[in-house]
Amino acid sequence: MKEKIEKLRHELNHHNYLYYVLDKPKISDFKFDSLMRELIKLEKRYPEFFDPLSPTMRVGGGLNESFETVQHISPMLSLSNTYSKKELVDFDSKIKKILGQKFVDYTCELKYDGVAISLIYKNGLLERGVTRGDGVCGDDVTQNIKTINTIPLKLFGDFPSFIEFRGEVFIKKDDFNKINQKREERRMTLEKEYYKKRGLQSSSNDIKLEKQYLTNLKKNENYANPRNFASGSLKLLDSAKVAKRNLDCIIYSVHGVNLPFNSHYKNLLKVQDWGFKISKSTQLYNNVNSMMDFIDSLELQRESLPFEIDGVVVKVNNLIDQETLGHTAKSPRWAISYKFQSAQAYTVLSGITYQIGRTGTITPVAELNPVHLAGSVIKRASLHNADFIKKLDLKIGDTVLVEKGGDVIPKVAEVDIAKRTLLCQDIIFISECPSCNSALYKPSNEVNFYCLNSDYCVPQKIARVKHFIGRDALNIHTLGSKTVVLLFQENIINSIADLYDLSVNKLTCLKGFGEKSKSIKKAQNIIESLENSKAISFERVLYGLGIRYVGKTVAKKIVNHFLSIESLISSSREQLLEIDEVGEKIADSICHYFKQSKNISLIEKLKLHGLQFNTHSRQRKSNKLQNLIFVISGTFVVSRLEIKDSIEDNGGKCNTSLSKNTNYLIAGENMGPKKKELALLLGVPIISQIELEKMLK
Repeated sequence: MKEKIEKLRHELNHHNYLYYVLDKPKISDFKFDSLMRELIKLEKRYPEFFDPLSPTMRVGGGLNESFETVQHISPMLSLSNTYSKKELVDFDSKIKKILGQKFVDYTCELKYDGVAISLIYKNGLLERGVTRGDGVCGDDVTQNIKTINTIPLKLFGDFPSFIEFRGEVFIKKDDFNKINQKREERRMTLEKEYYKKRGLQSSSNDIKLEKQYLTNLKKNENYANPRNFASGSLKLLDSAKVAKRNLDCIIYSVHGVNLPFNSHYKNLLKVQDWGFKISKSTQLYNNVNSMMDFIDSLELQRESLPFEIDGVVVKVNNLIDQETLGHTAKSPRWAISYKFQSAQAYTVLSGITYQIGRTGTITPVAELNPVHLAGSVIKRASLHNADFIKKLDLKIGDTVLVEKGGDVIPKVAEVDIAKRTLLCQDIIFISECPSCNSALYKPSNEVNFYCLNSDYCVPQKIARVKHFIGRDALNIHTLGSKTVVLLFQENIINSIADLYDLSVNKLTCLKGFGEKSKSIKKAQNIIESLENSKAISFERVLYGLGIRYVGKTVAKKIVNHFLSIESLISSSREQLLEIDEVGEKIADSICHYFKQSKNISLIEKLKLHGLQFNTHSRQRKSNKLQNLIFVISGTFVVSRLEIKDSIEDNGGKCNTSLSKNTNYLIAGENMGPKKKELALLLGVPIISQIELEKMLK
């Protein structure tokens, strides 16, 4: 019976590949469903032959309590963007200059508008699917990924033992529209039922009935756009619901030690043989004019395509050349995204509201008559500051052109003066905080207005807590923004430190915390996350404090320099300026922060709660490797981190990619052949771990 079950699984996987990847079905839907029902029946009868990668597992099942945060093998970097041919020409010229080549082959690929995903396979079996997240860490959504038919649970053919695929999860336009159409039909049914019941019941129940109707109506609102729908689907805790959403996946890159080709394009073609879907539109070019012709033709076809795209990605095709070019902290140097012109629409500015940031920044927001734009309904857009409003000569009641910057953030691009009427009103920027009524202050060298009442201005305090619990800071992911607002409204917390005085009992009395179901799981998860956050490193705690101008990178450099909060608090402006990337503006901000007794008091409270305000730095052992740059590749008897620490302890520096400036490549077992090839090409000496140890004697 085991053989029959295995045969059915293989047959279903094969037909799934033919249907969803190659679009060449060989059997009817009825026959496929019959085979699936037979397999389900046999698996239930013979549970001893259970296989988590069986095609029957695609239907989803079981609930996730939450998603585990996982670090990517290598960062999922974002791409540099361009909107002009000139910048594409500059990109091409720079590439050729660095590589010293007259001609460079580029792949031009559709930039699908979906959710980036990393897929890890070991010995041909899907091990893990992780969202992009912040590029360094993402959420493990493996159970949800298994429900997508264009992602194989097992690879076909001959493949490396360990391999990573990166792609985009999306939903086709027709499927998305059908889902919204069903929700529209559901709303119409709810409306009919509501008026029918209202006619039958007494007036005393009208309020309760209306509240229930409005709640159900809101639950069935149309999804805003395909991208958000795909992203939200991957975050559903019930994989059975994900399975019903008909998500799709396209692979755009492959990473591993033993890839079959040095050509990115050829590897993509191989990816299809392994069981994945790839874009059929990808083309190879070696000149900018041909690339622009391709880009222009796609922009014209954009609306007629069955899926959403927002541009074209241009990549250097040769993988060795990619290694040579390397990457910055944010983006690969060998790729660029040519974004299509932002979608635009005209609407009317009906009013202006003002938002208050965690540092007291006042940001004007345009309140617009709702308008459909690039798959979503736009009601609001940022106006940045008073100078921006003045530059646009904007008035209430004006007809304005709204666009999505990079197809993401709505902004007011211009005013149609020809449609201005006598009823349009001048905009007088507020002089008092809209929350606490404090007088606003505008520094002479800045464009922003600020509310300086940071101790009593509630929106500022809420924003500081939201920043503190964010992924890049303390990562208290179980505590949502709405709960933070609720905690302030109920006077349960008044500052960051108050979070650590929370208890299950304080939370369970709140709306939405199981007051009906009597469940305390949500409250327990928050308390557990708060407890776990006490182990978060000093650099992230420092960033979480929200000191103005102190970002993640600067926080890390400060911590590495001072090692403890006590040393940082007692430091002078001059000592701060000695740190790389700390300029006068940052130094002044830090000094100002620690001069305020309320901030010192906050830190003392957080220390008592057990948060990390110290770090340890290794003492340099010698300068034997001073000014030498190393790249480590392969596996070793000890961890690569130990080798890296040893190099840095003796004055050396470690980089992740090879360049002309690299002094040595330290090679372990299973070192990628491309790394070796590139080292030989650049003339970089290849040494072993033993040879490194000899250098240190």
